[in-house]
Amino acid sequence: MSLDGKIVIVTGSTRGLGLEIAREIARNGATLIITSRNKSKLKEACKLIDRDCYGFQLDVSKRGSLTAFIKNILKEFKAVDVLINNAGFPFERKIWFKKIHDISQKELMNILQVDLIGSFLMTKEILKLMIKKRNGVIINITSTPAISGHICGSPYSIAKAGLISLTKHIASEYGQSNIRSYSVALGNIYTDSMRVSLSKTEIVKAKNENIMKRWGRPEEVAKTIVCLVSDNFSFSTGNTIIIDGGKVII
Repeated sequence: MSLDGKIVIVTGSTRGLGLEIAREIARNGATLIITSRNKSKLKEACKLIDRDCYGFQLDVSKRGSLTAFIKNILKEFKAVDVLINNAGFPFERKIWFKKIHDISQKELMNILQVDLIGSFLMTKEILKLMIKKRNGVIINITSTPAISGHICGSPYSIAKAGLISLTKHIASEYGQSNIRSYSVALGNIYTDSMRVSLSKTEIVKAKNENIMKRWGRPEEVAKTIVCLVSDNFSFSTGNTIIIDGGKVII
């Protein structure tokens, strides 16, 4: 599946799922732009990807950082064809297992600032470039609890639910400009962060939550995303694509 000639931004893409998405995008011929708050991690990731890859420092939660990023992008590239909003607040057990009445406003806002507001502001700027070209694809990485609810992690679910609404608005408002948008709602994907964050008992329990009785692999998510950004999905937009082994079926 060729993405030759396409310029693709993947935020939060120097490790884990973001890195796997970036690698798969690059394997399929796109010019890749990866982002991170850490310069050294950007260099390491570009070496790993070892293709047409450019690393830019970015903190999506800070307006000044985003403004500088967009300015640098405009210097180097004439257009952006695909934006993948993957950057997110790190998984924190102490927040994840808190009930709603115990969560502080600061904990909620820290997550919203990265997952939802950061993605919104990035989308806003990239849309301006896509409108000029009258073409583009925007993908928001979200989660199945944003659809079904969950007994843990309400701040994360609230932020990801906002991204699903953002996806629908992008599709509805910009479809006539040939700009498509999708949410990719993830279930249990076995990333390095999950491996180190969960106990062995929790890992086994999560594996058995879906009807396939296994964890999803990052490369499975990445290959799905490549399909979505290709022209094979040219008459589909606004959808939420669920990748969770069949736990949530709608």
